Amino acid sequence: MGKVVIIGAGTIGTSCAFSMINQGVCNEICLIDINEERTRGEVMDLSHCMGFSNSRSKVRLGTYKDCRDADIIVMTAAAKTPAGTKSRLEFFSSAVKITQNVVSQVMENGFNGIFLVAANPVDIVTYLIWKKSGLPRQQIIGTGTSLDSARLKTILARYLNVAPVSIHGLCMGEHGDSQVIVWSHVTVGGKPLLQLLVENDKLRKQVDLEKIYHEVVSAGPTIFSLKGSTSFGIGIALAYLVRSIFNDDEQVIPLSVILAGEYGLYDLAVGVPAVIGRQGIEQIIELNLEEQEKQHFDDSCKVVKNYIKMLDTL
Repeated sequence: MGKVVIIGAGTIGTSCAFSMINQGVCNEICLIDINEERTRGEVMDLSHCMGFSNSRSKVRLGTYKDCRDADIIVMTAAAKTPAGTKSRLEFFSSAVKITQNVVSQVMENGFNGIFLVAANPVDIVTYLIWKKSGLPRQQIIGTGTSLDSARLKTILARYLNVAPVSIHGLCMGEHGDSQVIVWSHVTVGGKPLLQLLVENDKLRKQVDLEKIYHEVVSAGPTIFSLKGSTSFGIGIALAYLVRSIFNDDEQVIPLSVILAGEYGLYDLAVGVPAVIGRQGIEQIIELNLEEQEKQHFDDSCKVVKNYIKMLDTL
């Protein structure tokens, strides 16, 4: 089923590897990290899962030479987030330097597969990898607002007393404070949420959309403040995306992708619904947004654009 190289063996990278092993997503997993001794320990620990799993995935310590025949590179290497950081964009400069160093070594070894990016700030890192790698835009995929959208469904399900899988909805824009929840496209069992709230007085009183929005946006920072990192949610999201690529699932998932005219935008990476398959991004879905949603989305894209402009100054 393919070979995956994970660059960055911290909590996200190892959670991704653990999830892939449990799901039998690929044949081979290589971990690369600047801290080789710790990574060797992670590889040993992960390999011991095999006796309790149906997976036959081989896990080993990798080097950048492994990128030559890798199908997917999962980029989780990132700057350490300082305590008290309020925004994923605050450690921008360090993230840029790490990304440039990684991409240089990856491409020097002849990689021509799909980059799957989880390192924050994910929209900026996704864009930078596209620029520095020279790979086609469909081969550069950021996790973007996929996890935010999963959080939205989980939180909203709690208010509505239904299973999260019965809810369809998504977040768009920056994976961060400026993201937008596209309420006009949220459905519950196929019924538009906004229509459901109009028709049901009890639900309308207990479902505060503004409160839910802030709960979704603050979920990551809250988890970080409580445990020092986020890992399980993004780890399983990455495994899910890897599986979708290898299986050529052609699912529609909100991801950070390079826009080239979609939504009237160019030359940036931002979270939008996209079809993912064996070749990477196969199609970008353009939703009809309500006027307020479109304005919110445009404002979010401006936040990302402003940081992209800063890349030339570093």
